[in-house]
Amino acid sequence: MGQRKFMLEENEIPENWYNIVADMPNKPLPPLHPGTLEPIGPEALAPLFPMALIEQEVSMEKWISIPDEVRNIYGLWRPTPLYRAYGLEKALDTPAKIYYKYEGVSPSGSHKPNTAVAQAYYNKKEGVKRITTETGAGQWGSALSFACQHFNIDCEVYMVKLSYNHKPYRKSMMNTWGAKVYASPTDLTEAGKKILTQDPNSPGSLGIAISEAVEAAMRDDQTKYALGSVLNHVKLHQTVIGQEAVKQMEKAGDMPDIVIAPFGGGSNFAGIAFPFLRLNFEEGKNIRCISSEPTSCPKLTRGVFKYDFGDTGGMTPLLPMYTLGHDFVPAPIHAGGLRYHGAGVIVSQLLKDKLIEAVAHDNLEVFDAGVLFAKAEGIIPAPEATHGIATVIAEANRCKEEGISRTILFNLCGHGNFDMKAYDDYFEGKIVKHELTQEQINASLAKLNTPEIP
Repeated sequence: MGQRKFMLEENEIPENWYNIVADMPNKPLPPLHPGTLEPIGPEALAPLFPMALIEQEVSMEKWISIPDEVRNIYGLWRPTPLYRAYGLEKALDTPAKIYYKYEGVSPSGSHKPNTAVAQAYYNKKEGVKRITTETGAGQWGSALSFACQHFNIDCEVYMVKLSYNHKPYRKSMMNTWGAKVYASPTDLTEAGKKILTQDPNSPGSLGIAISEAVEAAMRDDQTKYALGSVLNHVKLHQTVIGQEAVKQMEKAGDMPDIVIAPFGGGSNFAGIAFPFLRLNFEEGKNIRCISSEPTSCPKLTRGVFKYDFGDTGGMTPLLPMYTLGHDFVPAPIHAGGLRYHGAGVIVSQLLKDKLIEAVAHDNLEVFDAGVLFAKAEGIIPAPEATHGIATVIAEANRCKEEGISRTILFNLCGHGNFDMKAYDDYFEGKIVKHELTQEQINASLAKLNTPEIP
């Protein structure tokens, strides 16, 4: 057994974020105004986001400088370690070499602070007093709570009700960092009241929670909104992960043939995959980048590429994305961060152009994978992360069948220490396979009265 951990020094934290749009052969289509259906410019986003983030959202620059203050806070947990998964390789008896980048060492236990700190910083610079947001599993909400506390900004989090009930200690984390947390849908917003009128027992969804957080931000000019995934600037901030991983793989004397990450809105996948896709674009490498999603919310593998709203209430601009329809409310699976109806614009375009791949795994398969990983490597993965691990296992088994050694890298985006209710349910046999029927998908898409993309 060789070296297990590959570390970088603090001075090796990336100095720039990588903007993949600069290298994409087909640039993403523009967002549309929800009323006029005309392309919108940056000014339409000004009520929600500080101008510096809007500029990043539409930037064509390849490298965007990371402010010293943000880099300094990154130093609390970055650079994160890269591990060779010898234990998992042995358990699978595979010729594949498996590595994972571990983002669970951050204060909130996931990759989310990479963008939370950046977003809080730019809001602070613009004099914003309060930020509203949504959260699924609570990973994003806790990361933003941590970041807002750092910059003395009030934070209000609309947490999907299902997760609010399943993951009480995530709420406790947010409260510890000074945030207010509401179980969404609430009766505090018109969007929430409308949903509760239709379904008083609604489990909530990320789309609903986004509607509530956006509405709350629009009511007050001292308040802005922050999104934890999907948007271009969020994916941009996460590219510190992959940039570090490129250096660490070089230290290991290796380079991945396959890069894998779970997929909800795209920030996790983008964070690790985009810097490796850069090597494909620049150096002609052929690194496969695979996103892993749940079969109960399969927008990449079974959705349509169409303009759609980012939220359930139809308040955001229309975005060109792979979607199941903004009215779609996913089954109440434990991977709350993956219960989102649409995919980020950049990732959607990359998939349409066949520059990345997507696979889906059922609810039972991913927990099988998570428990196997925990036994082999010691870290209990977040339910979201288990989706990536299921893909790793499938690819490692393929290497075994074919008798070929490939190098696989995946993003272990967070630990599952606050998600043990999910593992309890797994051990008690309460987790069952769940796959959407084509009829269910068709019914959701039939409601989608938004512009087609030729």
